Amino acid sequence: MEASKEIEKMAFAVSLLLASLFLLPVAAEAAYGESESQISPGSIAGTPAAMVLPLFFSPLNTTRRSFPIHSHRRELQGKSSPLANARMRLYDDLLTNGYYTTRLMIGTPPQEFALIVDTGSTVTYVPCSSCEQCGNHQDPRFQPDMSSTYEPVRCNTACTCDVGDKQCTYERQYAEMSSSSGLLGEDLVSFGIESDLEPQRAVFGCETSETGDLFNQHADGIMGLGRGQLSIMDQLVQKGVISDSFSLCYGGMDIGGGAIVLGGIPLPPDVVFARSDPIRSPYYNIELKGMLISGKKLDLSPNVFDGKHGTVLDSGTTFAYLPKEAFIAFRDSIKDKILLKQIPGPDPNYRDICFFGAGSDVSQLSKFFPEVDMLFGDGQKLKLYPENYLFRHSKVHGAYCLGVFQNGNDLTTLLGGIIARNTLVIYDRRNERIGFWKTNCSELWKRLQFNGAPSPAPLAFENSHTFEISSPTLSPSQPQNYSLPVRKLIKERHVVTPVREGPAGPAQPSRSTIWEESSLRVGLVKPIITYARRAI
Repeated sequence: MEASKEIEKMAFAVSLLLASLFLLPVAAEAAYGESESQISPGSIAGTPAAMVLPLFFSPLNTTRRSFPIHSHRRELQGKSSPLANARMRLYDDLLTNGYYTTRLMIGTPPQEFALIVDTGSTVTYVPCSSCEQCGNHQDPRFQPDMSSTYEPVRCNTACTCDVGDKQCTYERQYAEMSSSSGLLGEDLVSFGIESDLEPQRAVFGCETSETGDLFNQHADGIMGLGRGQLSIMDQLVQKGVISDSFSLCYGGMDIGGGAIVLGGIPLPPDVVFARSDPIRSPYYNIELKGMLISGKKLDLSPNVFDGKHGTVLDSGTTFAYLPKEAFIAFRDSIKDKILLKQIPGPDPNYRDICFFGAGSDVSQLSKFFPEVDMLFGDGQKLKLYPENYLFRHSKVHGAYCLGVFQNGNDLTTLLGGIIARNTLVIYDRRNERIGFWKTNCSELWKRLQFNGAPSPAPLAFENSHTFEISSPTLSPSQPQNYSLPVRKLIKERHVVTPVREGPAGPAQPSRSTIWEESSLRVGLVKPIITYARRAI
């Protein structure tokens, strides 16, 4: 009898012990408010339904707490429901048009537009049918009345309203006297039949007025990829339909086109990463610490690339602009390494630095022009080939000019699209870094193809949510061993005025940028950059 009672007591104690062990992780997770059981399907608007996972005990000093809870949730969901990608072609040519465009469809039925891809802008906008001061562009204007899914963004305390206080507006002004303004609307945005991302509702600008270069440009409008509440990237990430990353790949000197992917991609081998600090600047900045010409480092302090806004990567800028001290050192070193005859540039209004005698074969440029390396904060180097800092002389066959200029007296380093030719640039916003991978961007699109699609289809993927990047044929200029809206008060303005040396006297401005407060007052954003000169 006594033995039986002892056995019962021991069994009860074991039961209590097991129960406490089971409840311990639940209590620990509850204490820190991070239990996966709290992730409900509706906790993040537009995200896939959350999967239910068993709970496991995490030590109190777990590194998981260093990540925002929304990022952790999205990561958990991604394991069972991989997020889609929006994959689109790039058109046009950087130096002929001054920009690259992609095709975006808005409304039901879809109305198609050619939009300039701009990492320095946050608002996506197209000309509206009601616009009384819009130029003649590539496609017909957007007609809200013809879309069954269009909705105006109603006037509220978070936006600037129109005269009748009915609809939110936006306005963008530029230092060279260009401007864009209009109404904010919401509609279905489609990314084309070659993308697996379903159409998504997004807020965009419907232009009612444009002036200057915006009025005269061939492209319809802007696709804003910058950081900001109105950015198409921020809207898609907030919905939980893509991961917080996008990639751009620009074609080379002789071949335009390329590709853009909204959402994460499998990382190619040998990606060179540079840190991008959103606290340091709202623009896509990188930690540039130095430059090497033919393997020799320029005699510059690393701080020269950290002035004002730091080193900003901007797909809406054509060329590269360095602070005065860095430009002089770069120019003198380049000229010292080149034995070709120096000739005048194609435009007498600018003091372009040009050289004759290299021939027309881009693959041979490395025989005449030095290799340039950009040195990042962690010691990694990005190799720049001649096509990454030269443009063709439009009037002299076999001549090339420097596509790197002095940024006036501005201390900002501005790196435009020329730097990224034949480079897959990965804007990994979630991990606050930007990656660079040398490849042939014109061939990259052809090598990414849909599974089961006809051979002409440009992109191909292993399944509906993932794709693999192979190693495309290198561009000719790369060495073989490289594998692979009422007008609002602007509370604060930041002006950057890159310049090119004029024929005499003071330097002449080439293009200007104004950073201004967003129409939704979500912080400083940079509007579209326009050009004083489109073609070379």
